Amino acid sequence: MDSVNDIEGLTPNVEAVLMDFLDEATYSRGLSSATVRAYRADLVPLLTGLKHISELTTPVIRTHLGARHRAGAARTSLARLTTSIRQFCSWAVARQILTSDPSVRLSSPKPRRHLPEILSPGQVDGVLGGIEDDGSPEAARDRAIVELLYATGIRVEELCGANVGDVDFSARMITVIGKGDKQRSVPFGAPAAKALGAWLRMRPELGTGNGETALFLGVRGGRLNPRQARRVIHKYSAAVGADVSPHALRHSAATAMVEGGADLRVVQEMLGHSSLATTQIYTHVSADRLREVHKKAHPRG
Repeated sequence: MDSVNDIEGLTPNVEAVLMDFLDEATYSRGLSSATVRAYRADLVPLLTGLKHISELTTPVIRTHLGARHRAGAARTSLARLTTSIRQFCSWAVARQILTSDPSVRLSSPKPRRHLPEILSPGQVDGVLGGIEDDGSPEAARDRAIVELLYATGIRVEELCGANVGDVDFSARMITVIGKGDKQRSVPFGAPAAKALGAWLRMRPELGTGNGETALFLGVRGGRLNPRQARRVIHKYSAAVGADVSPHALRHSAATAMVEGGADLRVVQEMLGHSSLATTQIYTHVSADRLREVHKKAHPRG
């Protein structure tokens, strides 16, 4: 962390308070250097010009946020700035540096919700059709990766973290470890089961004989990592003019479930979302596609 004198434009009092906050974030809370740098970048412009930290008031904060908004700051940037200010003010009150929290009445700008990129079932078929069945273990593995990601909507990190023993073919379920080390079981259908079976029969050809338990292996026999899995998806989706990420298959699986009439709670459980609000974006995706189809198909659309 830089020394106190490295922050220009701040008075000694304000500078010392900010450095105490950044030092505590680094050494006591163990926050990443990127997070601490973001706090510093957000807070220095706000605090510049104050003679004493007690001058940090609600009007001062609102004036600063308004100036950033007029300067064209994105909603996401303003939301992050508001969070940084709240963290700092809450800390200052807890340390009795401020007598009251000037950030309590701030409202965070809601970032615009971007609809996720999705593939139609026909496009997914096109991606799978681009995987040449040449009898190689790599081709069998790649098909199983695409089939499983689309069938389950699991994250690419969850796919790469899965072991052979996590697959239950009799129940057609795979158990994965999601965010927060939460375990969940997700069903898959016959196409994914067939692809997985074909891959597992060829898997020993990539294995190194060292007892590797990973469900998916790289060409050297070790556990497939997310970067390698992303390359697989990019490779075959680009071939059909739909260069997408594994996350697009997750979005596509969820959208297909919602459009097929699945209850949102079921989709939430399948995706491993902690909040139903996160899952509800797929109702917006479906509505958006419905409007698009209506506009194209209806004579008065």
